Amino acid sequence: MTERHKINVSKLNLFYGDNHALHDIEMTIESNTIAALIGPSGCGKSTFLRTLNRMNDLIDGVRITGSVAVDGQNVYGPETDIVSLRKRVGMVFQRPNPFPMSIYDNIAYGPRIHGTKKKAVLDEIVERSLRQAALWDEVKDRLNKSALGLSGGQQQRLCIARLLAVEPDVLLMDEPTSALDPISTLKVEELTQTLKERYTIIIVTHNMQQAARISDVTSFFLNGYLVETDKTDKIFTNPNDQRTEDYITGRFG
Repeated sequence: MTERHKINVSKLNLFYGDNHALHDIEMTIESNTIAALIGPSGCGKSTFLRTLNRMNDLIDGVRITGSVAVDGQNVYGPETDIVSLRKRVGMVFQRPNPFPMSIYDNIAYGPRIHGTKKKAVLDEIVERSLRQAALWDEVKDRLNKSALGLSGGQQQRLCIARLLAVEPDVLLMDEPTSALDPISTLKVEELTQTLKERYTIIIVTHNMQQAARISDVTSFFLNGYLVETDKTDKIFTNPNDQRTEDYITGRFG
């Protein structure tokens, strides 16, 4: 690993009971990069994403072999603190999932859990996180109103802000714009370009244009295998594998 390798995946296999869902995945992801994961439904993209912060641990019957290292530390090692891992490697889900509480309390929730109690400190965290998520100007006058009153796009950016409040290193995004309208999608895409200056971002998307627009590298998954990973421009213009070209040009998937 080099210093720029934020994530290093080696010989990763995942089983749901007898179902072999991921096969010998090998991947490195550099710091301050947006990595897109593409492929047809059911090919293992989201399953792979969840291996990076052990979200698959919550599913009965899952067995994993191989290693996933973040900053050189194997997240499946016996010494791993899973709460700390999920603070460092956070996830934004397909549909916005704000808590049924105020906008302020949504953002302050994580820092409070991790021991921050002073209101002045929480105020600073809330403002900083909402600014980073490009939401502050839209909600600063209604921080004490319910987060459920926000639009879908605002709710998704709120969920991103809630993640940023606990100062992660890596952002995992599982189709974060699939439930959003085009304008909200554009705002989230623009946000990722700003956030990659500070964070490493891995995004699952079914939108080929989105992957081409926002990512630095793209990985194509098919039937639980990683077919190829390369710079996004190369994947979309001159992939090494015919299956990648067939998928990108719409011949299947």
